[in-house]
Amino acid sequence: MSGRMRLALAGAALAIAAVLLPDRAEAQFGLRGGPLGVARFAVGHMLGLSRLRHSRMAVRGSRYRSAALRSQDLRGAGRGRLTNPYVLRAALTAQAALSGWHGGRRPQGWWRHPDGSYGWTGPVFWPFAHDDLTTAIMFADTTSLSFYGYGDIYAAIFSPYAVTELAAYTAPQSRRGRRVPTAETLCEASDTGGLPVDRIAAAVTPNELQRTALDELASAWNAARDTIGTACPAQAPANASERLGLMRERIGAMIKAVDAIEAPLSKFVDLLNDDQKARLDALANERRAALAAVQRKDVKAAACQPDYDPRYDEKAQRQYEQLVQQQWPAADIASTLHLDEVARARLEVLQDTTLRTMQTLSACPTEPAATPQARLAAVKARLQTMLQEVGGVADALDDFEADLSDEQKAGFAAIGPKRGA
Repeated sequence: MSGRMRLALAGAALAIAAVLLPDRAEAQFGLRGGPLGVARFAVGHMLGLSRLRHSRMAVRGSRYRSAALRSQDLRGAGRGRLTNPYVLRAALTAQAALSGWHGGRRPQGWWRHPDGSYGWTGPVFWPFAHDDLTTAIMFADTTSLSFYGYGDIYAAIFSPYAVTELAAYTAPQSRRGRRVPTAETLCEASDTGGLPVDRIAAAVTPNELQRTALDELASAWNAARDTIGTACPAQAPANASERLGLMRERIGAMIKAVDAIEAPLSKFVDLLNDDQKARLDALANERRAALAAVQRKDVKAAACQPDYDPRYDEKAQRQYEQLVQQQWPAADIASTLHLDEVARARLEVLQDTTLRTMQTLSACPTEPAATPQARLAAVKARLQTMLQEVGGVADALDDFEADLSDEQKAGFAAIGPKRGA
């Protein structure tokens, strides 16, 4: 494709997004520069999708647990076999998310994250939640954490799954239906072991008192995993209100988990001398170096530079396709549900409330905090912000549905699966 043609296609994508995003979005979210500003947001949380197709094939056959374990192994880099944990994680969640959607016949779903992973896998929100806390707090790696936001809230309102498809994730698996993992299986498989105690001990060589504190921290980390596990859904959510409720429960459990490890983490780190703290920090540096060896250039960093122009970035065009697919079907809702003026006004409030989460949850990333305690505080603040945003959307949804008939509510629930057909 010639450079001129590529530029024309990029310009077309920019124009489409500018039309589909409501004018109020630019005013409220400070998306400066019209379509260019929207593009800067759209590409803000993107990693390359290279090797995803090959990696997805590697997890076929329902080997969820083993694939999850492999996804966290960076030791292959030292043996000449570079492994990108995020590509493998994307393959794992894609296989699980798509197995119950349209019979597993679709190559990708519109609600996927920019890196190819999925925040919703059937009825499960935020697989790998416990692991994401570990990597963010101990290894200063918030890659996965930063992907959760507006797209997941949108997917909660307009779920791509039909009711029968969601039920397949919570019903007992027959021989014919074994290819769809249960929600319990997904929650168990997406936890890969908790705190890496042996690696930490090898790095800091703790004395007896420090080792006792490290063991206490490990116990707290395991208890945190159990806290998050209790928020695994036992039943498939029937509507948008229940899905937003699941999001709140899951995020709330993550916040409780962070609270549970705060004191033992501070106790352990405070017992270390400066040299030991430096060696603990080196673990995070080693992870970043290993990831840099297997990842393509992170567009997320480029997108936050003032001179970045997404019109010349093909990855931005792909991200635009996803953003376009996630725009609000307001006209479809109003005509299908035969809304009166009051209901239309409440729908607009719901739309505006949800769109505002773009800015709140998609800010350009900052440098990770220097200490595990500071990183824990930053993670907790992010989760609290997300919980507040989801709560605001849930309140707006309740207001919108308050005076709808059962028939109108059923029609609203059918919008998502219909758009994904």
